[in-house]
Amino acid sequence: MSLRIGTRASTLARAQAGTVAEALGGELVPIVSEGDRSTASLASLGGTGVFATALREALRAGEVDAVVHSFKDLPTAPADGLAIGAVPVRADARDVVCSRSGAGLDDLPEGARVGTGSPRRRAQLASRRPDLVLVDIRGNIDSRLERLTTDDPERALDAVVLAAAGLDRIGRLDAVAEYLSLDRWPTAPAQGALAVETRSGDEHLVARLDHTPTRLAAEAERGVLALLDAGCAAPIGARAFVDDGLLFLTARVYRPDGGASVTSSHAMPPDAEAPADIARLVADELLAQGAAELAPLNP
Repeated sequence: MSLRIGTRASTLARAQAGTVAEALGGELVPIVSEGDRSTASLASLGGTGVFATALREALRAGEVDAVVHSFKDLPTAPADGLAIGAVPVRADARDVVCSRSGAGLDDLPEGARVGTGSPRRRAQLASRRPDLVLVDIRGNIDSRLERLTTDDPERALDAVVLAAAGLDRIGRLDAVAEYLSLDRWPTAPAQGALAVETRSGDEHLVARLDHTPTRLAAEAERGVLALLDAGCAAPIGARAFVDDGLLFLTARVYRPDGGASVTSSHAMPPDAEAPADIARLVADELLAQGAAELAPLNP
């Protein structure tokens, strides 16, 4: 009997879960979450956990054998009775600009209307281009890109900022006008990474997909988020990677209006305890620099 792999029903979620199902010889089981049904803002729906709840309920009920999450959408607190059995090789973690004219971020006209639903991206945009008009948007990738071609003045946008990984997974990299450097523009903790979750004790079902460098990096980034007790409303960017025998982590906390930010970077050997240890160093340094006064944090 093949593994039943639970996934959100959206085009993007099915595409990314499809890679896991193919690698495991499993079958996809689409599950509709409240986040998929609602057009309200992510923060108003309860934050990052809104997409995970329905999948986890199906997993606990035995309706599926594993579920696939965008790792950045998972709450940082452990889930009772469940475990992350695998974190596959990470996709491109960068954000990208998609624009009506094909212009990059710095070449957009003054007062251009730019759409995003992310407080982090809003802060980054306001910091780099304070002249822009920022428009809060929700919806799938296609509906966001449609706003770059519509003639409806109420919906029209000059640009949107999206994740490179999502565009790649649905075959829409043709829409990219500019890739934003991770050094200057750190993205959401664990962006581009998937988490394959199982019931505790069943991790062996998916363990062959686990990629240790990706897991270490994603756990370090999410560790900062957990220590700062920051959810989707907090403008935090993070970047971690393993290179030359070290785990590197940089995190940046922005004031929501983009007017100020604080940054911390550390490196250490990538052993099993490194993600937690390096996250603690970075989080403590951010707090010492005044991160809690800049952003909505609850450390």
